[in-house]
Amino acid sequence: FDSLPPAHYKETMNTILVWIQQSETKLSVPQVAVAEYEIMEQRLRELKALQSSLQEQQKGLNYLSTTVEDMARKAPAEVSQRYRSEIEVILGRWKKLSAQLVEHCQKLEELMTKLQRFQNDTKTLKKWMAEVDVFLKEEWPALGDSEALEKQLEQC
Repeated sequence: FDSLPPAHYKETMNTILVWIQQSETKLSVPQVAVAEYEIMEQRLRELKALQSSLQEQQKGLNYLSTTVEDMARKAPAEVSQRYRSEIEVILGRWKKLSAQLVEHCQKLEELMTKLQRFQNDTKTLKKWMAEVDVFLKEEWPALGDSEALEKQLEQC
């Protein structure tokens, strides 16, 4: 009986597996090009919430790892190997998920910065184009008015 996992182990294992599956599904949402900053902010909040959830689940993962090690010392070789293999698969998925979360957050933050810079540049360009449009629609000075022509040439 020492080599059998406690009931809490199976509950924690199921909880972690369900959480990993749900998180992998959330991360598998195709990354589409978004030109709306608010949508990008919402996605970043979702990713940050997922990261917080990952940290909350860490305690359960640690429990599973230590329980497997305790069982491995007491169980026959084939039983302990089965539990170790099971936890290794989970740890692998956990590490991959964690890395993907970090990567997605960094990429989204970079894209948000670029989008904001682009929007600011676009605003500046539109303002400049409006000023140029007003300038081009101004009346041209008479040909004999060299002072006015010189001033307009400087503006150009």
